[in-house]
Amino acid sequence: MSKSKKKLKVIPLGGLQEIGKNITAFEYGDDILVVDCGLSFPEDEMLGIDLVIPDITYLIKNKEKVRGIVLTHGHEDHIGALPYVLREINVPIYGTKLTLGLIKCKLEEHGLLDTVQMETVHQGQTVQLGAFKVEFIRSTHSIADAVALAIFTPVGTVIHTGDFKIDYTPIEGQPMDLARLAEIGKKGVLLLMCDSTNVENEGYTLSERTVGETFDQIFMNCKSRILVSTFASNVHRVQQIFNAAVKFERKVTVLGRSMINVVNVAMELGYLNVPEGVLIDLDNMDKVPRDKLVIISTGSQGEPMSALTRITFNEHKKVEIVPDDLVIISASPIPGNEKLISKVINELFKKGAKVIYEALADVHVSGHACQEEIKLIHNIVKPKFFMPVHGEHRHLRQHAELAFKMGMPKENIFIMEIGKVLELTNNSAKINGAVTAGKVLVDGLGVGDVGNVVLRDRRHLSQDGLIVVVITIEGDTGNVVAGPDIISRGFVYVRESEDLMEQLKEIAKQAIFKSSSKNQGDWSIRKSAIREALRDCIYERTKRKPMILPIIMEI
Repeated sequence: MSKSKKKLKVIPLGGLQEIGKNITAFEYGDDILVVDCGLSFPEDEMLGIDLVIPDITYLIKNKEKVRGIVLTHGHEDHIGALPYVLREINVPIYGTKLTLGLIKCKLEEHGLLDTVQMETVHQGQTVQLGAFKVEFIRSTHSIADAVALAIFTPVGTVIHTGDFKIDYTPIEGQPMDLARLAEIGKKGVLLLMCDSTNVENEGYTLSERTVGETFDQIFMNCKSRILVSTFASNVHRVQQIFNAAVKFERKVTVLGRSMINVVNVAMELGYLNVPEGVLIDLDNMDKVPRDKLVIISTGSQGEPMSALTRITFNEHKKVEIVPDDLVIISASPIPGNEKLISKVINELFKKGAKVIYEALADVHVSGHACQEEIKLIHNIVKPKFFMPVHGEHRHLRQHAELAFKMGMPKENIFIMEIGKVLELTNNSAKINGAVTAGKVLVDGLGVGDVGNVVLRDRRHLSQDGLIVVVITIEGDTGNVVAGPDIISRGFVYVRESEDLMEQLKEIAKQAIFKSSSKNQGDWSIRKSAIREALRDCIYERTKRKPMILPIIMEI
């Protein structure tokens, strides 16, 4: 066997130096295993973009080597890109029952359900994928059926924690299988890849059960309608809302497409236990007294199109906020969403609703491990090498620092970037080379057709507006027959700037006259001349730089 074949390559294609878009490729010889396949949401400057998915050029190039995609849990940042990726590389996907249940809904929407091979695995099961043997280890997170992975390779074992927290009293199922992790740790672990999302927080993450206790207290003392907004995928949280509703004899209705999807899938698969007659249709909501009703909705991040935001700003067809409604926002803002959610909270207060959010009561706990839980994992896994994952640069750096304090040699810790390749043998590790990686932007039905140039134009248009100059010219003589006409959008209000518009028309006429005498048939030179002449005048008069589009028509 050649020397290069004896190395395991770990290639993160997303999820490092960023939150979301988690996807990692493991390569050994002629086999590639992919772990997770997530998306992230656009940043503010990505105008008009709906989703961001990973660049999988490397996987497409090596598609005959890819043995399968293994999933740790059913959150969007771990499964959201699957419909886009499976179009390019149709490989089997492996996940637990709830994870695959949520993926089925996605694939159905994209018309891919019949073409994809899905393999259900159970916590504790092992599957063989080429040179890799993957064991699914029971874990706890803010969604049911989460797993950590032990990936057994010819050079050693890799532990990938996925997203996790150590919850000793989970709502459903058993606690994380720490005994199995310790057992594998005893036999020797080559590399640990561990969730870094909450590494800045000291101590422990509270159990999901604490939220249930808070709900009970709130429901017990409430004499009005209750509206709870949370992440659709947090089935445990939704279960606790149902539990509190049952306890205090309330009916429940569900709003928001993703919430309805998840509730249906979770009930069908037995992850959500709802007694007969508690869940009612939205159309029957008016038959229930207001003080006996609970509405569960999406929109805990203030997303513009979500159910809660539409209700708050009177844009929902069936539900509106009335004074004394109690709104519980059972989530913490994802970094970057703080403004959106505070806008919604302010508007709810203006409408006379009572609002309870994380700053006021324990209505949310994180699904990610804090420092003490992370230390426990390091301690029982005892890896030779360590690579922090799932976090921005500061999170990865802090996690590396934590590992160093626990006795891991600095040279054995690798803070990676997406696209960089970590090469491992059974006793060495080094960063060696890089592959194509990055962001692919999804805008409507277009995948990857909006790049930096289009975004730059959108920013330009949004900041300074647009001016279109239309001139009609006689082909033979080059004389101006009609125009120039000037149309402006997002620049100035034309009526109030008539003198500026007249001046611009005059300048455009002169520019075309000057340039036509030199270049009879070259339209691009004439257009440039108009653009430059107008740009200088506009900047001098307004200190703005709108986009200028000259259109020359020849007759």
